[in-house]
Amino acid sequence: MEIEAVKLWAAMGAIAIGTIAPAIAIGWIGSRASDAIGRNPEAAPKIQTAMILAIAFAEAIAIYVLVIALSIKFV
Repeated sequence: MEIEAVKLWAAMGAIAIGTIAPAIAIGWIGSRASDAIGRNPEAAPKIQTAMILAIAFAEAIAIYVLVIALSIKFV
């Protein structure tokens, strides 16, 4: 197999696997935050702030995977 093809498959695999976990995490965080707000509506601002921060950290993982995939492909 040609080295470029291996790089392409590695980048594709990194993106495919590396975006599944953050997507699941963001869905789980949103679900749990909705449950918490439903149980205690007065705490909604605190819960929403923590939820947005957690979603940003989960999304950062996907950005790191994108950087790794691009470095695999172009280096």
